[in-house]
Amino acid sequence: MIGTGKGVNGMSDGNAAGLIDPGPIEFDAILERSNASGSACFVPFERDLKRTFGKGNLVPIRATFDGAVDYRGSLANMGGEHAVLLVRSDVLAKLGKRSGDPVRVRVVLDTEPRVIELGDDAQEAIDADPAASAAWEKLAYSHRREYHLWIEDAKKPETRQRRIAKMVEMLAEGKRLK
Repeated sequence: MIGTGKGVNGMSDGNAAGLIDPGPIEFDAILERSNASGSACFVPFERDLKRTFGKGNLVPIRATFDGAVDYRGSLANMGGEHAVLLVRSDVLAKLGKRSGDPVRVRVVLDTEPRVIELGDDAQEAIDADPAASAAWEKLAYSHRREYHLWIEDAKKPETRQRRIAKMVEMLAEGKRLK
């Protein structure tokens, strides 16, 4: 179901500036897994991104799976016949699903700025290292989110501190978490 096709203008972070907003798109899919995606799955997005959104890759979206679990990510061309939408392992766990299971997907263009708010301790550690700070500023939203989730997932304070130190080290060396 393609909507009005109105352009999106005036986005403060540039994520959706100039994109076409087709309105909500809903479809049924089967969760698929590839060797490259680790424990995550994906669903194919069988519409042409350029015609649907005005951009051929990395279209910022908000998805809802089975009307219950929300996800903020991007539609991406990964070299296959269709673009794909990643379904992270935490989303799969909330859905109680795995590769081969059916899922109902609702996708809308994400026009909100993409900002990751780190905890004060993590932000202070990055700010204290100029190389890490410069690298953080260049990271895409998805890579910032990976670091944030990794740190916030720590169960013990000492694990959190080790992860923060490792994050700063990796950023300073120009490495990503995954």
